[in-house]
Amino acid sequence: QVQVVESGGGLVQAGGSLRLSCVVSGGTFSTRHVGWFRQVPAREFVAAISGSGGSTNYADSVKGRFTISRDNAKNTVYLQMNSLKPEDTAVYFCAVSPVTDYRPSYVYSQTYYDYWGQGTQVTVSS
Repeated sequence: QVQVVESGGGLVQAGGSLRLSCVVSGGTFSTRHVGWFRQVPAREFVAAISGSGGSTNYADSVKGRFTISRDNAKNTVYLQMNSLKPEDTAVYFCAVSPVTDYRPSYVYSQTYYDYWGQGTQVTVSS
């Protein structure tokens, strides 16, 4: 059974930075693609990374400000968030996909992922 646990959320002023972590246990981590979504109030795609870390995709709203990365030795995916804006305030979720082929056109869809964490709150004050 795959378990997903996010951490790193908190309160930050606009222009500040946070780094979210997503630890995945169970399964073969290095073959699993991982995505970050946020919910306010609907759930929307933020970023995704392939199992090897060689491919990434971002929502237009976060390009140039957020960076997704992974450390397969630690079974962890990170989301570095810089230049935060009040509109980035949301609950951020990490999700793991069972699909072995990284399909950039699919990673934006929630149905691409089968395991989800409980979320971590990010609040950006103006």
